[in-house]
Parts: sequence; C-alpha cells; structure tokens
Amino acid sequence: MEQNIRKAIEQALEEAQTRKFVESVEFAFTIKDVDLKNPTNRIQEEIRLPAGRGRELSIAMFADGEMATKAKNAGITVIDPSQIEDLGGTRQKARKLARDHDFFLSEIPHMGPIGRFLGVVLGPRGKMPRPVPPVADPGAIAEGLKTVAIVRSRDKITFHTVIGTRPQGIDALTENGIAVWKRVTAKLERGAGNIRSFYVKTSMGPSVKVEVIL
Repeated sequence: MEQNIRKAIEQALEEAQTRKFVESVEFAFTIKDVDLKNPTNRIQEEIRLPAGRGRELSIAMFADGEMATKAKNAGITVIDPSQIEDLGGTRQKARKLARDHDFFLSEIPHMGPIGRFLGVVLGPRGKMPRPVPPVADPGAIAEGLKTVAIVRSRDKITFHTVIGTRPQGIDALTENGIAVWKRVTAKLERGAGNIRSFYVKTSMGPSVKVEVIL
C-alpha cells in the first residue's frame, strides 16, 4: 500500500493549483459492511503523525488563576471561564471560537458549563475540550497535541482526516499517510476489506483515488 499511497499523494499535489495559503492534505475513507449504529464499531482515533502536522496549531484553554498563568506561559490562548455563557449565547461567536482553534483544554470544573453552552458547536466538530487535572501541566498536554491527527467516523461511512500540509512534501506526507492508513485499517474487522473507497486531496484540490490492496 505504501507505493499506492505515495503515488496518489504525488498526483494530488501535482494536480492541485497553487494557492496563496498553506493547504492541508487530507484522506477520505468510505467504509463498508460496518454497523456504525453500534458505537463500539465507530472509529475514533488520535494518531501521532511521525512527520508532524506541517503547521503551528492553535490551542486554547478555559482556565483562570494559577492554571491560566501556566497555560499562558506555555503559549496557550487562555479563555476566561466567565465568558463561556456569553460565547454560547451567540452562535456566531461560538462558531468563530471553534474555527480559530484546533484543540481546546479546560480545567475540570468548567467542563459542565462548556458542555451546556458550547457543546452544540464544539461537539459536532470534535472540539470538546480535554479536561486538565489540577496537578497536570497544560503545556505538556498541548505539546503532545501538536502532531496529532483526529480520525472520527461517528455514524457516517465516509470520514476525513488531515495527514499534513502541502509544503511538507511527498516523503513526509507518505510517512504520515501510512501511519493513518495502518491505524484506520487496524480498527476494522476485515482491515482493507472494509474499505469501499479511499481518496487523497489537498484542501481545495481534486480528489485522487488510492488503489486499495486487499
């Protein structure tokens, strides 16, 4: 599969127009013969990309007091918990918040209000905050997220995930792509046999089919 993935990534990069922004490179899987109504069959994986994400991620944390200071010192954007209700009260603000940050963290006491006021926006986007215990180092947690790709099928047979960015080049994207392919197929009962179709594309480029070897 490595050669097929590499070839498809190369074609996707060649066929995509040059853009004025850094494009992500994404995989799209469509699976078959999997009962996704059963939550235990759904794919929900955090995959460490060996060559990294190819761009700086924005990580925000709902925190105050000492934890907010720790987060700021680690370069994390701090959101005052007193703003949670206001952010949730305006869908436009909540959506902008979700767009502006790749991952969210939160002190544990704020998780309830976040779920109540922001869950409807953050939840479907897979961006509900990760709870941070009082003794934990938010900087270390944030650092660990910087190379992570999230794969979530939910109850849909077609799902997407990022494998990096266009400037990373063929070698790095192939290395990341193989890591994602292996993890996804490892979660399926028949492995590649449960893959109906498999595509790669840049953010705004054409989709290129990857030939699946059973």
